[in-house]
Amino acid sequence: MGKISLMSYHILVFLVVLVNGQQKNDEIRVFELKKGNIASIKFTNWGASIMSLVIPDNQGKLADVVLGYDSAQSYKTDTTNFGRTLGRVANRIGGAKFTLNGTTYKLVANDGNNTLHGGAIGFNNVIWKVKSYKPNIKTPSITFSYDSFDGEQGFPGKVSVSVTYGIMAGKDTTLFVTMRAKAINKATPVNLAHHTYWNLGGHNSGDILSHNVQIFAKHITPVGPDLIPTGKITPLKGTPFDFYASRTVGSRIKQLPGGYDINYVIDEPASKTSERLIALVSESKSGRSMELWTDQPGVQFYTSNTLSNVKGKGGYVYGKYGALSLETQGFPDAVNHPNFPSVIVNPGETYIHRMRFTFTTVLSKKYADI
Repeated sequence: MGKISLMSYHILVFLVVLVNGQQKNDEIRVFELKKGNIASIKFTNWGASIMSLVIPDNQGKLADVVLGYDSAQSYKTDTTNFGRTLGRVANRIGGAKFTLNGTTYKLVANDGNNTLHGGAIGFNNVIWKVKSYKPNIKTPSITFSYDSFDGEQGFPGKVSVSVTYGIMAGKDTTLFVTMRAKAINKATPVNLAHHTYWNLGGHNSGDILSHNVQIFAKHITPVGPDLIPTGKITPLKGTPFDFYASRTVGSRIKQLPGGYDINYVIDEPASKTSERLIALVSESKSGRSMELWTDQPGVQFYTSNTLSNVKGKGGYVYGKYGALSLETQGFPDAVNHPNFPSVIVNPGETYIHRMRFTFTTVLSKKYADI
């Protein structure tokens, strides 16, 4: 091990210890990005996770709109995937196996007979390195990196992964997320996703059934009882899944067993490599709204159906429907459905996944200035 140097970063609670310019691999830390008194966001390198996002409401009152924990250490034992980066392949793979180039790969099954979010120890349950941390520039940012080894959770090939978060704030607050993954020596599936639990009323404000949601998709990939896609792509008009026109989460949720947990097929963009607006969320009491932009073909809409009695920040207990997630992604189980967009990345190729979350409130001039 080389010489240890201490570099002072302006984070909320402590300094980060670096080794040869990189964070020690066995340390779980908290990092913060801020824009004046308008917005702040905290991260932990456990799972390259978002811990909090504090933004104003229509009266200028600040609140944290992300469910999670006060302590970074709590994320090690968390089973909800609060704020996590999911991979190597997010969502489900049926039968915990797939065949690629004539070889069948058996994965770690951690959801019955299926693989969920990359296996028992996916990217969500490892410590990421801090590749870059720039809290004091015009657009503050942080980049986490992780090197996935050949055979990790059964997946083929080495993969070099990074996730960059950046924040801008003024009249609106925008969170930028860019995920990259490079296949080093073998073809492999890659489908990264971000799993923040959002409640625009505030993390401790109750359920999200009164949130208005609009998703610009006319089709879904229906699933069987085990939540594995059937391989079909079906229209959703007139069904409880139809959010093409804005309506509340709770307006038809009782027509579904449990709640929403389904992949939406996003309307085709003008260019398949360009970001486009795919969803709008708003909460009337706080006046907060969220736009979601991405370059991915799908988005998983999830309403915290299994969340129950989880003690979160400030001792607040999170329950069913306490938040919603919009996880932009490739289609679930795409490796086993040739008609779905491919998630295979070949050696030398780089997977790129972009997201943009823009938060808006109607503020008085007193609170609109940075």
